[in-house]
Amino acid sequence: MQHSNAGVGVIALLNFNNTTHDVLKGALLGNHKLVQFNSIYDMVKDYERLKLNVVAVIAESEVMGASGVTLAEILSKKGLSHIPFFLLSHKLDNNLAMIAMQGGVADVFLMPLNLPQIETRVNFLIQYWRTIQKKETDNKHTPAYKTPFLKRSFDIVFSGMALIFLSPLILLVIIIMKLESRGPVFYYSYRVGTGYRVFKFYKFRSMFVDADKRLKDLKHLNQYSSGEKAAEESNIVYLCDECAATGVTCRSMIYADNIKWCEKQYLDSKKQQGDAAFFKLKNDPRITKVGRFIRNYSIDELPQLWNVVIGDMSIVGNRPLPLYEAEKLTTDKYASRFLAPAGMTGLWQVEKRGKGEMSEDERLLLDNTYAESHSFWYDIGLIFKTIPALFQKENV
Repeated sequence: MQHSNAGVGVIALLNFNNTTHDVLKGALLGNHKLVQFNSIYDMVKDYERLKLNVVAVIAESEVMGASGVTLAEILSKKGLSHIPFFLLSHKLDNNLAMIAMQGGVADVFLMPLNLPQIETRVNFLIQYWRTIQKKETDNKHTPAYKTPFLKRSFDIVFSGMALIFLSPLILLVIIIMKLESRGPVFYYSYRVGTGYRVFKFYKFRSMFVDADKRLKDLKHLNQYSSGEKAAEESNIVYLCDECAATGVTCRSMIYADNIKWCEKQYLDSKKQQGDAAFFKLKNDPRITKVGRFIRNYSIDELPQLWNVVIGDMSIVGNRPLPLYEAEKLTTDKYASRFLAPAGMTGLWQVEKRGKGEMSEDERLLLDNTYAESHSFWYDIGLIFKTIPALFQKENV
């Protein structure tokens, strides 16, 4: 993407639809030039190659969306945290606002847009963002959660040895999967772990590559939904191939090579209130034969050992959640689950897995219980309890 006048102040727009772009053009944002980019990587490339004077970045996304705090983290890693980053969202509460601010977002504006508010805040923060950042850095004294040395050492040794010991099984699974169905062997999706940090979560592919297209016909099988809620959910729209045509972007995607699936997105934030926060199908017909076997014995989770090696997760902790699930768990009642380490196995897996239906409240209670009581030796006990839980009788 070529841009002239590299010295002119540029406000980079990401994930915008045409309607929002037309509305934002009416805002008085000084002499700055509004420029749309296809992705953050295109913006960074032009920023470095063309020496663009990017003075702000504005993305149309929910706080926990793919272009929300995740994008703020990317900007920080690229050394661009000195550029104020703004979000235009449909949903915002006190906890989401706190997550956004802690994640490096300068401000969040609710849709429909209030142009005078945007003009005031954007112009002010463009001018004073560096000064504000310096003061916040000077005032910070609360350290972020850090995995204890003993737990981290155990994670590295355990996961490294497990990868070596299980390498023949991993190779066998890869061969069988390739023989049964087309598509990549591994996939990743974005998950939310400790402190609402977003990372790539790896697994063996256990579904057919067109799994997302089948999802909209299977919502009534959600084992976490009540009958009353299932009736209400008939109005929910699932977005896959239609996203580009309607101008809407999926908030949570699963990626594997050049293939991607849509996990789901709700168009109306009000319809999210009261829905089950978790989504899981019992006897899911989208799963391949090999996939059903490796899921039944948790073999599909083995690639997460790499997540443990690189520090995204621990062996024991609360399961990291998809973006659309984590977004619903930001109230004080449930947010404490994110104060614990993210892990491959945890309390709810060994207490409830394979023992019948588990309600959403039960799972959340167990997650919070672990967050309040976890310790190294407690984790060791859960590891020993995990082994018999792997040989379950139920497809979960």
